[in-house]
Amino acid sequence: MIDKMTPFRRKKCGKSFPVKVCTLDAELEFNLEWRATGRDLFELVCRTIGLRETWYFGLQYEDSKGFISWLKLDKKVQDQSIQKNHQTASFMFLAKFYPEEVAEELVQEVTQHLFFLQVKQAILSMDIYCPPEASVLLASYAVQAKFGDFDEDTYKPGMLASEDLLPQRVIDQYQMTLEMWEERIRVWYADHRGMSRDEAEMEYLKIAQDLDMYGVNYFPIQNKKETELWLGVTALGLNIYEKENKLQPKTTFTWSEIRHISFDDKKFIIKPVDKNSPNFVFFSHKVRMNKLILDLCMGNHDLFMRRRKPDSMELQQMKAAAKEEKQRRQVQRNRLAREKQLREEAERDRANMEQRLLQYQEEIRLANEALRRSEETAELLAEKSRVAEEEATLLSQKAAEAEQEITRLRLTAMRKDEEKVTLERKTREAELLTARLVEESERRAAEANKLKDELLKARAAEKQAKEKLLDFLSRGTLSGSTPTSPISSVATLYSAPLSPSNLHSELSLLETETSTSPDFNLNSYDLIAHGDADQLSLEIEKERVEYLEKSKHLQSQLRELRSEIAILKVTEKASEFDQLHDEQVKLGENKYSTLKKSKSGSTKSRVAFFEEL
Repeated sequence: MIDKMTPFRRKKCGKSFPVKVCTLDAELEFNLEWRATGRDLFELVCRTIGLRETWYFGLQYEDSKGFISWLKLDKKVQDQSIQKNHQTASFMFLAKFYPEEVAEELVQEVTQHLFFLQVKQAILSMDIYCPPEASVLLASYAVQAKFGDFDEDTYKPGMLASEDLLPQRVIDQYQMTLEMWEERIRVWYADHRGMSRDEAEMEYLKIAQDLDMYGVNYFPIQNKKETELWLGVTALGLNIYEKENKLQPKTTFTWSEIRHISFDDKKFIIKPVDKNSPNFVFFSHKVRMNKLILDLCMGNHDLFMRRRKPDSMELQQMKAAAKEEKQRRQVQRNRLAREKQLREEAERDRANMEQRLLQYQEEIRLANEALRRSEETAELLAEKSRVAEEEATLLSQKAAEAEQEITRLRLTAMRKDEEKVTLERKTREAELLTARLVEESERRAAEANKLKDELLKARAAEKQAKEKLLDFLSRGTLSGSTPTSPISSVATLYSAPLSPSNLHSELSLLETETSTSPDFNLNSYDLIAHGDADQLSLEIEKERVEYLEKSKHLQSQLRELRSEIAILKVTEKASEFDQLHDEQVKLGENKYSTLKKSKSGSTKSRVAFFEEL
């Protein structure tokens, strides 16, 4: 390999010129010797980026007349009319040919990545038509390839808004905001968990290769009737399209049917393998275009035949090395996934333990609070108990005093009963005495009256005597003695006898008020019941994300999304490709069924059909 790169090693052989080569994710700059060929530059780029599947790629440039061309490998770079910018020759390193089946043919990861970037760019720039629902699915794989697994903790709404994920045509024809599109992409993005970058890019390519315009190089041509048509050069053969429909070929000629290809000026001649079939002739607009068509036909035909032969030793070694590398990476991914799983489980366990710790701390806080309240309650109850004991003692004292008072009252009552009996006896005696006194008084009054009468009689007699005496004196000497009165005093009686009603005093009974104190049960406490801490038994089911394959499930998802966003579609903004695709869906057709129909019939009949278009 070093000997082949002699033009780059010999500094003394002559002057050099600067070259800039751009891949879709990098820019490379070289100084080439003046006599370096296109192959020298191509191999230098391939070695620089580590690419071994070189047969798919080429160096594209703009020539001095403004046409896009592919660098010829067997010709010096300086001899090809390359337009230079400040004396620097600029090239694009792109895929020139496409595989028939990406999953089987693309071996190296770098090859897959370059195809992914180119196909993605073609879809976003609308060079390849992609239905809206498929655009969302492809965008989810592109996000997986760029950002890795979806993480709900780090994902923020609007994170994908700045990413170029959908064709502008799709965004324009639906009444949906970027946030609504992002949400639909996010749903599928979350399903791709566990996919590595190369797996996501391969899934992207596997879906993209089913698009009608994938891997087709279109050229405007005419048939003998001068009907404007499209020629599509693909990995399987040549497709013929009507001018208004680039999605569905009208007829197809596979490489296995073509024996010889040539052009004469603007006339392109293709000779079929079937000698009974006439030549397939069409006309292009420019001779330069015929050169490009021939170049692509030759390259695709060579790859078509190469695929149908046993793999070369180099390719077998590449596949074996890629298989080993893939296995090694798979083992490493499995190990990393296992470590990640263990780390996530450890983090979950740690989170659970922290949660448990917080819960236990909360429970301890509540328990301490309850204990404090219990202690306060116990102190309060102890205080109440002390007060109750004091009240009980006081009540006992009062009860004793009440007992003593009751005893005293009883004794007093007994004494009063005795006094009452005595008083009643005395009253009776007094009454008897009074009766006797009254009787005596009456007797004595009678006696007094009698004495009065006698006194009166005596006085009258005295008066009569006096008169007689005066009369006697008057007749004789009057003697002057004073007569004494009879006894007029009366024994003094008791002034007022006592009546029985005055002798009976009202006895006031002492009513002891027993104040009913609260019934304190000193052996009873309000205990706060604490429930046992809940056992945290979170059973985490580990979901294994299945890769979305081309299956009925995937088609069902696409149909669901199509029907979901159909009501938001603005029909007036639908492109011709959208209308053609909708008709194709209604008929239940796809890329492969259309190709199958276009290849039906003999080569002769298809050539005749082409000429009649």
